[in-house]
Amino acid sequence: MKFSEIIGNTEVKKYLTQNIKQNNILHSYLFLGTEGIGKLLIAKEFAKKILCLENGEDSCECKSCKCFDGNNHPDFYCINESEDTIKIDTIREITEKVIEKPIVSSRKVYIINDCDKMTVGAQNCLLKTLEEPPEFVVIILISSNENVILNTIKSRCMTVKFRNISNKELKDYAINVLGYENLSENLLKSFYGSIGKAIKLKNLKDKYDSIDLLISNLKQKDIIDIMLEGKILYDKEYIFDILDYIIICLYSKSTENEKYIDCIKYVNECADRVRCNCNFDMCIDQLLFEIWEELNESSNRS
Repeated sequence: MKFSEIIGNTEVKKYLTQNIKQNNILHSYLFLGTEGIGKLLIAKEFAKKILCLENGEDSCECKSCKCFDGNNHPDFYCINESEDTIKIDTIREITEKVIEKPIVSSRKVYIINDCDKMTVGAQNCLLKTLEEPPEFVVIILISSNENVILNTIKSRCMTVKFRNISNKELKDYAINVLGYENLSENLLKSFYGSIGKAIKLKNLKDKYDSIDLLISNLKQKDIIDIMLEGKILYDKEYIFDILDYIIICLYSKSTENEKYIDCIKYVNECADRVRCNCNFDMCIDQLLFEIWEELNESSNRS
């Protein structure tokens, strides 16, 4: 995908393009930013330009670019594992291959996506290669959580920080590309500037619209009705996304009544209980009762 076709982070794309044009390509980069904002897409396009045999232009049809577009470039490797961790054996394979000279291009590019998944052992294994990389090797690390990356790793990489996608760009993309209809401000906020999050939540839009209505009804309906309507929250797969969205809805209502802000602590406590594997249904029931009681406290007393 061309840089021009990737939404957002214009400054990052400009900086990387200058690296190519000035032939000022470093041995190691660390791409940091929120998950789902295009870091991997940009990294792959940057890798394609690095490997290009000509000028790195979007329209280039050199042998390298054709190989890259065909997903069979022998000098490009992308670690994008779906497991919870990237183990030392995976990184060891990279460190053993980096010394092999490139086949098609003048360089080789390695991308390690979600590099924060690397175990400490895997990070230490990679460290020697980052310290003394072959002159033809470029390593691009991608992370949305730099706190678990060793400082010794970070200090040997050029850090490139990505910004969240603007709400305007994200709204246009959600409506025109993803097909969202009647996109509410609360739902737009729940994307947190991430196209990946917008894609993930597409199938949950109806549920989120119902949650909006549930929060709006907290002071208009009795607890029995709220508990019945609250059945939409019983979704273990997406519960933490749902709880985050409830917080957004509560914030949006806080201009009407500050008590909505007080209810946020109950959402956070519910999330903690779910993480501790407490009874799921009871966690949701308790949350609904607590926020309803908080908002209706004065009427209860009377």
